[in-house]
Order: sequence, then structure tokens, then C-alpha cells
Amino acid sequence: MLFLLYLVTSSSLSALPQNDWRNQVAGFVWVLGVWFGGTVHAFIVRPTVFLPRAMWFQPPLSPPVTYSHPAPGVSSPPPGWTAPPPASYHRPPPVRDPWGTVPGSGPARPVTGELGLLGPYRLLSRLGEGGQGTVYLAQAPDGREVAVKVLHARVHGAGDERDRFMREVLTARRVPPYATARVIDVGVVDDRAYVVSEYVPGPSLDALVRRQGRPLDGDGLIRLAIATSAALAGIHAAGVVHRDFKPANVLLGPDGPRVIDFGVARALDHVTTSGGMKGTPAYMSPEQVSGRTAGPESDLFSWAATMFYGATGAGPFRGETPFQLFSAILSYHPNLSVLPPMLVGPVAACLEKEPHNRPTAAELMVAIVQ
Repeated sequence: MLFLLYLVTSSSLSALPQNDWRNQVAGFVWVLGVWFGGTVHAFIVRPTVFLPRAMWFQPPLSPPVTYSHPAPGVSSPPPGWTAPPPASYHRPPPVRDPWGTVPGSGPARPVTGELGLLGPYRLLSRLGEGGQGTVYLAQAPDGREVAVKVLHARVHGAGDERDRFMREVLTARRVPPYATARVIDVGVVDDRAYVVSEYVPGPSLDALVRRQGRPLDGDGLIRLAIATSAALAGIHAAGVVHRDFKPANVLLGPDGPRVIDFGVARALDHVTTSGGMKGTPAYMSPEQVSGRTAGPESDLFSWAATMFYGATGAGPFRGETPFQLFSAILSYHPNLSVLPPMLVGPVAACLEKEPHNRPTAAELMVAIVQ
């Protein structure tokens, strides 16, 4: 452009032969060629070379999970209950990655405090946050309200770690829906795992006791004990161990108590994390504290500690330091006289320090109503 301006403003053009048509054609070709080349470069070459590439990706499908029999040592499902069909992983809609990077190779988009879409679910409001993740009220593609728990732990890559995590969570869909919040879906977006479950409108046992400033009355506690022991019976019959049973995981819905977050703790065992203790210390069983395998019997110990909280507003085991708390769990026997008489025996049996001395969830139900 500067050269053309120089030619126009200077006397160089007057020095050119005016009667030579070849010079005129050459001038037009030179000027028009520069214009045409600039146009092609601006509107075709630059968008193709410099603008981001669009790459669409979808996470892999996880194969369905099926079981031929429940885990050994747990009770059978109630008569007449039919297991739901094998679960399959719901594939979220394609996610556009404008820079063409491999899924999960960059930092995940923050979810906390940002309402929007997570997979196919529209986050509506934040319900709360715990040690495992943040829970949101969300809207499913069919319009129903669901609870979406976005886990703090990251699920890296698209290989075995992700597949094992999703299979473990989907196993929880085999749990019968009575007295539990049914698990609906599980997914991973940008290494951020989420679990979708039935939304239960109501406070947790922990929130209710804190809000009203007093524990449950005798009849309310007995109803809670029966419903939650039935929930554990169904959970164990499906081959699932909760491993984090506590007051915050018992929701008091309009149709009765519901147990939530079953199966998540075991699924997190397949996720590479920074380490740390799995579970809530004040409601851990002696085997969890001592690093032994936690089976269904561990849930019964945590259930008893939760019922004690419902009756008193405080856990049965306390300590100013983790060492003091764990020592109390391993050796201290709390005073159960604060419980309704019909719960003293069942709770005492579940608080036995040795797992083999505790009843099963089905035996616990019978013991409460006898």
C-alpha cells in the first residue's frame, strides 16, 4: 500500500510510456493481484490456519454391570422384589473442545458456584457440600428434579480408572428404592465425576437436629431406626456396603427417612486421590479406624452411632484429638439409657467392637420390632 501511495503522489507515473498497452495491462494485473491476494489471505487463509480447530469428543460407554448373586454374608432381597434391569452409562451430549486437546488433559472447568449444564443436567441451585463433594438441585432432560453430587475427587483419563468408578456407582442402582434415594445416573465431565440420584425434599437428620436445637422424640427415633435398618438391609442384599453411614446421609423426606450416598465410598477407592481418610471419623467403626476391611457389619456400627446422635444431638464417641476419638471408638462403651427402651438392646448389639458379634441388618429390623 505504501508503494502504491508513492506511485500516485510522485511523478513516477508520468515517466511511464502512456501509449504502451502492455504496460497498462501489467499495471492493472499487478494492482489487482495484490488486492486479490490480500482478500484471499484475510478471508480464507487466516481463518483456516489461525482460528481454533473444533473437535468433538464423547466419553466411552461403560459396560452394563450384572451380578448373579448377592455378596456372601448378607441377607436376601425382600420377597416379591425384582431387580431393575442392568444399568448402562448415560452418554452425555458432545462437548466442544475448540483447541483440539485430548479430553481431560487440561484443567477442569470449576463447578462450585457456577450454575449451568453438567452433562445433560441443568444445575439449578446448590444444596450443600460435604467431604465427598458438592450437591446441587438439578433438572434432568425429562424435566424432573434430581440431586447431582459433584465429587471432589478427580477421575483421570478414559481408561480403567473411569470404567471401574462408573461400574461401582452403577452397582448401587440394584438397591431397592424403599427407604433409599435411588441412584439414577453417573458421569464424568472434564475429569469431574458426578452421581445423579433421586431428589428428596427434606433436611438431613444432622441438619434437623441442629436447626431445631433438640434431638428426636422417642417415637420419631423408633420410626427412624426401623426405616434406616430396612434401607441397610436392602443395600446389603444388593451386595453394596455404605461405609459412610452418618446423620448427614439420612434425609427426612415427606414420605419418610431415606438413606443416601451408598456405594460412593467404595467407588472412590478406584479413583487416584491425594490420600486421606475415607469416611467420617466420629461415625467410623473400629475396623475402619484400625485399617481393616469394612464389610456390612461396619454399617451397623455406624447406624448405631447415628441413632445415638438422633437421641442426644451428639455422637457416642468424642475426643479433642483424632487419637482420643479413635481410642474411644476402639474401647469406650457409651451409656445407652438415653435411648427408648426398645432400641437399647439393638443399638448395644450393633456397637460391639468385634464385627462378627453384630447382627445383620435383617436381624436388626426384627430385633427392633420385637
